[in-house]
Amino acid sequence: MAVEEEGLRVFQSVKIKIGEAKNIPPYPGPNKMRDCYCTVNLDQEEVFRTKTLEKSLCPFYGEDFYCEIPRSFRHLSFYIFDRDVFRRDSSIGKVAVKKEDLQKYHGKDHWFPLQPVCADSEVQGKVHLELRLSEVITDSGGVCHKLATRVLECQDLPIVNNQCDPYAAVSLLGPSRSEAKKTKVKRKNNNPQFDEVFFFEVTKPLSYTKRQFDVEEDDVDKLALKVDLWNASNLKFGDEFLGEVRVPLKVLGQSGVHDAWYFLQPRDNGNKSVKADELGSLRLNIIYTEDHVFPTEHYNPLRDLLLQSAHLEPVSASAAHILGEVCREKQEAAVPLVRLFLHYGKIVPFLSAIAHAEISRTQDPNTIFRGNSLTSKCIDETMKLAGMHYLRVTLKPIIDEENLRQYVDRIFNVITSSGVSCPTVMCDIFFSLRESAASRFQVDPDVRYTAVSSFIFLRFFAPAILSPNLFHLRPHHPDPYTSRTLTLVSKTIQTLGSLAKSKSANFKESYMAAFYDYFNEQKYADAVKNFLDLISSSARWDQKSIETPIMLKEGFMIKRAQGRNRFGLKNFKKRWFRLTNHEFTYHKTKGEGALCSIPIENILAVERLEEESFKMKNMFQVIQPERALYIQANNCVEARDWIDILTKVSQCNRKRLSTYHPSAFLNGHWLCCKLSADTAPGCTPCTGGLPANIQLDVDGDRETERIYSLYSTYMAKLVKMQEACGSKSVYDGPEQEEYSTFVIDDPQETYKTLRLVISAVQTLEQQHMQYKRDKFRKTKYGSQEHPIGDQSFQCYIRQQSESSTYSI
Repeated sequence: MAVEEEGLRVFQSVKIKIGEAKNIPPYPGPNKMRDCYCTVNLDQEEVFRTKTLEKSLCPFYGEDFYCEIPRSFRHLSFYIFDRDVFRRDSSIGKVAVKKEDLQKYHGKDHWFPLQPVCADSEVQGKVHLELRLSEVITDSGGVCHKLATRVLECQDLPIVNNQCDPYAAVSLLGPSRSEAKKTKVKRKNNNPQFDEVFFFEVTKPLSYTKRQFDVEEDDVDKLALKVDLWNASNLKFGDEFLGEVRVPLKVLGQSGVHDAWYFLQPRDNGNKSVKADELGSLRLNIIYTEDHVFPTEHYNPLRDLLLQSAHLEPVSASAAHILGEVCREKQEAAVPLVRLFLHYGKIVPFLSAIAHAEISRTQDPNTIFRGNSLTSKCIDETMKLAGMHYLRVTLKPIIDEENLRQYVDRIFNVITSSGVSCPTVMCDIFFSLRESAASRFQVDPDVRYTAVSSFIFLRFFAPAILSPNLFHLRPHHPDPYTSRTLTLVSKTIQTLGSLAKSKSANFKESYMAAFYDYFNEQKYADAVKNFLDLISSSARWDQKSIETPIMLKEGFMIKRAQGRNRFGLKNFKKRWFRLTNHEFTYHKTKGEGALCSIPIENILAVERLEEESFKMKNMFQVIQPERALYIQANNCVEARDWIDILTKVSQCNRKRLSTYHPSAFLNGHWLCCKLSADTAPGCTPCTGGLPANIQLDVDGDRETERIYSLYSTYMAKLVKMQEACGSKSVYDGPEQEEYSTFVIDDPQETYKTLRLVISAVQTLEQQHMQYKRDKFRKTKYGSQEHPIGDQSFQCYIRQQSESSTYSI
């Protein structure tokens, strides 16, 4: 989900590897061990939770988390909790990384010391204030100056213990001043509109003759306005601090007026600083990306160059292949290239071209596709995107069993009998690989199989069995015992798939020799060959018929009763939701029968629901012919994921709506448009259409922007590659050592492509710079978009000022 910024879309995403924690303080009891889990939070909103590791002070998690970030945030935070069966889980410590600091740790393992979790430091949200200093004539004829403080509104306050009942306390700080005034409490509202004015006396009355408007500068410098936000709680726990703002009165300047938004800040309460590692530390690897995407016409030159890659001779002179040559890791190039070619339906000819070129350079058929080449990385990525649901329907039903031999037998059987379910795009790629390999190594009868098995078994099924959490077959990394079982199963399946002549020779564990010998029967090799023949067949079919419904997503959410029972209460209840490609259902709990089933063809639209409807965040609506089902997700990331997947799976429904109501129908009318008929047509256009193909939902402009960013990052290598082309063209002798890392089959064609790539990249760089300059000129610090206290924006202003000075 992108944030719109004046014709430019901004996408945020984060990929996190939660490694391990160490030196967690022992539990104050005889056992001393703790049962710990870790959460990932956007500010204070939890978006992911690891499994709980029991009885450890150095828990190893090894869990990966990726999400598209659907909103603005200030901190990416990680909390370590201790699970206690007798009382509420207690927090041990936290790591909070400011948004502007995320690039410091980009892509590198880093140990972060845990900091104490204190209610006074857990703040989020912003407040809008208006200050006005005015001259007032008193009854006695004297003149004094009063400060009118208007507290207009707050946004994005945290929800504490499932409620937010905020109020503001306003006071003027300075010598002999302690007066505090409070707004009214706004119940169940984390975006409260206060619009209340408070008056404070700034100077004592002066003689009537001194009429000019001025305040002694020394007096003003000593004064500041303080605004505290509180959550009105019950008597047992007391009110909870939500954040504060301190505004020095010198901001009023000559005009005596100040109007601005402020980020709430933590309270400095004089707590002792914690020594390093006193609470332990947490190892994290964080990759945060922010893509600034222009309208599609900006990318036409670069995109056209990339999409021509499949048809350029030789393919090594193409823009896509050059990207693989200059990137530090082939994976960097493979991910956006595959997504771009998939989006435009050109993945098969592109992969066929680069695979054919790699096979032509391969001397030994036993090493075919064994390296980390651009071809292997691109096909890996294609299988992940196109084959994710194929994996689920094939492996998920039996992934939790533990009897090793039966486990291998069952997994082997479901894989080798799943050929008809293999996605068409994968079959087309495998057919191309098989034909190229058979043509190159005509004397090797098995190369037609090994060329395909090196991907489908070695890089697809085996890794999914080894780490089912990475392929969304399990929610978390398996425990050590299960992990050991899965490792052995994965190695066995990999060996069976490779058609190795002596399977037991491939393993170090001599005690397992008898186990591996069990699978030496010819029937296993025959089954593998039949499977590989089927999935690499040239026969095409448009749609595979899969009898078993594919489970797309499931989890607990809160839903509002739909009111089908005339006398029933329309209250909110927690339910287990399950989405397949056939139906959307909810259940009282996981594993029980469905309480309600909505066929996919009955989903007419899926849209967000405005918070004002029920004073609840992260709500969306599934609109059916007769009514809408209102649902609250656990957090903003979950809400976005559910909306996306429900929209995609129902995109082709013929009766989809073009308009909807963004608010609920309550008290006899729609809150958005005030119409009284519950059947009234929607008042707002539905959000833009999404691709119907669930697996291949890609934004082509965003992927082209990512590729541009890679080219820009490695511009020095592009220039060096140009030099290498000139060197190879001019000299017929051996390559210079500094250029030998590049694959250049045709220097003249490669040089032509490089010149066009560099030109397109430089044009986009200029457009980005112009956009930043324009934004810098238009943006106001203290606006709603960039409140005072926004350190990332202050950093941005500093960078732009430096670049502007430099350019001048």
